[in-house]
Amino acid sequence: QVQLVESGGGLVQVGGSLRLACAASGRSISSSAMAWFRQAPGKGREFVSSIDVNAGGTFYDGSVKGRFTISRDNARNTMYLQMDSLKPEDTAVYYCAARDGRGALYTTANWYAYWGRGTQVTVSS
Repeated sequence: QVQLVESGGGLVQVGGSLRLACAASGRSISSSAMAWFRQAPGKGREFVSSIDVNAGGTFYDGSVKGRFTISRDNARNTMYLQMDSLKPEDTAVYYCAARDGRGALYTTANWYAYWGRGTQVTVSS
């Protein structure tokens, strides 16, 4: 079993930056593809970005491509999401997720077995 805990959320102004972290415990994430999802009030959970086991591949939703950067440090058992040029529509609870196996092209929540509890990101205008 893998336990995931997100951190780094908060309140930021339009155009600002935040760096989210997802710390894993229980076992190594080195064999797990991972992803970030988000859920805004009144909306479903949506894919943000994913990263393959050795960061060999990354994938982004079009709404964040060029502004967000996903990365991972397997030695620290941690994944990150650098968010720049934030917009009000980025406001949401951000969740990290992990799945057993490789592949960065799994963009739907049902592919991921392990989830954190989320961290709130609020972008004010």
